[in-house]
Amino acid sequence: MKDLAVVLMSGGMDSTVCAGIALEKGFEVCALHVHYGQRTEKKESASFLQVCEFYGIQKRLDIDISHLSRIGGSSLTDKNMTISTANLEHQGIPASYVPFRNANLLSIAVSWAEVLGAHSVFIGAVEEDGSGYPDCRRVFFDAFEKMIAKGTKPDTDICIETPILHMKKSDIVKEGIRLRSPLHLTWSCYAENDIACGVCDSCALRLRGFSLAGIDDPIEYKQRPNYR
Repeated sequence: MKDLAVVLMSGGMDSTVCAGIALEKGFEVCALHVHYGQRTEKKESASFLQVCEFYGIQKRLDIDISHLSRIGGSSLTDKNMTISTANLEHQGIPASYVPFRNANLLSIAVSWAEVLGAHSVFIGAVEEDGSGYPDCRRVFFDAFEKMIAKGTKPDTDICIETPILHMKKSDIVKEGIRLRSPLHLTWSCYAENDIACGVCDSCALRLRGFSLAGIDDPIEYKQRPNYR
């Protein structure tokens, strides 16, 4: 019997590659998708389901914590805030940061892992992608593991796996190609649910990653600036 791993899967490229890595390592993937009130949830949810079908993932859990949109504080969840046009040289915490989001996601993942008897939780966090995001750093995940040890049953042993944390986006693209991950099914745009905008930070990072990898991004964009 394969060891179980809970993998947080948004329907995006990073988490899709992360799931591919978990599968390659021999885990049975238990896919966790979380609605947190983000603007593009409709498209992300559809991508999540398509990716799961592609990989043949049977164990799936879909959780709604859309109260995060009532808390606000992020352009991803608060429609009164504007999605910023890409500035890949920006320093500091961007407006797209959802306050303490990864802690919320990981808490749910750990709860499910403890019930399943899984010892690994995979999250596709990327420091390049989340530059300025305090909850996308390994020091945060290390601290969270200590909290898991203190707050779960004595025989529970759960680690947080961050296999793409230090990769550049171009390396993630190459890894996805190597793994034959369904990058054509994934969604990264912060703003749109039909055709990716091409000008938000997430689209820019993705387009630059494909460009630097020398590979054509298979999804459609309203605009395709040449990011370098």
